[in-house]
Amino acid sequence: MAWRPLMRTPAQRRRHTQWVAEQVYLNWLGPYFKAYHFKKTNVTGQGFRVQLLRESGRQGLLLFYDPSIGPGNFQHLFDFIAEQTQELGYNLSTSDQRTAEHPRYRETIYKHFLKPKPKTCTATGRCQQHYGNVTVDLVCINNQPGFIRFFSNPFDDSIFTPAHSFDELLGKIFNQPPADEFIQNRIKAYYKK
Repeated sequence: MAWRPLMRTPAQRRRHTQWVAEQVYLNWLGPYFKAYHFKKTNVTGQGFRVQLLRESGRQGLLLFYDPSIGPGNFQHLFDFIAEQTQELGYNLSTSDQRTAEHPRYRETIYKHFLKPKPKTCTATGRCQQHYGNVTVDLVCINNQPGFIRFFSNPFDDSIFTPAHSFDELLGKIFNQPPADEFIQNRIKAYYKK
């Protein structure tokens, strides 16, 4: 039940690199982005299922797994979201995993925890927090993907600049063009883990 480092094998890393190079993520980023905006306006039954997270300063989103995606693609998507967050001025602080045995099921959580790079401070000496700390979790039940949890937790401290909005963070990563036919046809190649 303790957290332990999340490690990918060299073969898994090569496969993920190929998945990114082929832009397979375009099959889901735009549709999840659209689903997020539908959810914010209380429009239901449109595309993928999402749930908004707003609790004690944190803002975020649950991206529910859909069988059309496949467990392999969903895992790649989880890693890709963390990688894209790094491109926005973040360090990957930790990547961990934990499995808990419950009476009726087994829950595994994979977690990427990202922090703003500390060297981005303004002329006033206030450090740029971007969106605060960012966490990306993949939650699986009985080895089947359940959802990806993506949220930001801004700092409320005068040594930091005000945080940018979660909407902006989501837009920078998820607001992508639709997948073309070639990219759509790559879903099956990465469907399984």
